[in-house]
Amino acid sequence: MTLLKDSWAALRRYTPARVGLGRTGVSLPTIQHLALQESLALARDAVQAEFEPDAISAELRAFGFETLTCESAAADRATYLRRPDLGRRLSPSSRAALESRRGPPLDLALVVADGLSATASRRHAAALLGALRDLLPAANWRLGPVVLVRQGRVAVGDEVGALLGANAVAVLIGERPGLSAADSLGAYVTWAPAVGRRDAERNCISNIRAEGLSSADAARTLAALLQAARAHQRTGVLLSAALAAGTPGGVATLTSGR
Repeated sequence: MTLLKDSWAALRRYTPARVGLGRTGVSLPTIQHLALQESLALARDAVQAEFEPDAISAELRAFGFETLTCESAAADRATYLRRPDLGRRLSPSSRAALESRRGPPLDLALVVADGLSATASRRHAAALLGALRDLLPAANWRLGPVVLVRQGRVAVGDEVGALLGANAVAVLIGERPGLSAADSLGAYVTWAPAVGRRDAERNCISNIRAEGLSSADAARTLAALLQAARAHQRTGVLLSAALAAGTPGGVATLTSGR
């Protein structure tokens, strides 16, 4: 029996994408079918994983951050997945807790949320913020406590930033798992955060993970983005347009996020 040469093997060494999987009759080969089922299971587990604010808080305190744990208006995971709108707002008790903490204006509010992959937040958020702290001089950037939000979505940062009186907010959040990445973290920056901000008013750095953009590289990109946002006093498509036009301010290419 002569075995056919796998002409896709060389290409698969350079990408986690599922290319040239082969076939057995009209189906996938067993090994590829099992690998697909494993990836689906990892993605489902990431979506359902419990947020670990205490563990993240301990890591952040080691970097010198103060932390505060809050919850969104979604009471549990099932509600969070069915009602995206509730994940965008804080619970009444969390809103009151942040209102009581408001002091002098902040340059930047920092938020860590579980999003659709608490696994990503647990693995990468603290390292990213630790690296970012070294890139934002304390004399130039007044930071508030890192707010850890259970059942949070990107827009929950708008309310957090507004309640803390921050000029900008950066939200680190687990991205929707794919079949090649279940632990990808996203960082979303919004200038002048306020409830009702549109997605076009944010910028996003995505695919922060060991196999994608490292925490150190993401921190450098995020610091440059924050510097540009402050220089132009805007984010989102307006900031991207300003940078594309060649006006001074920092990073060369930014991506608008959801």
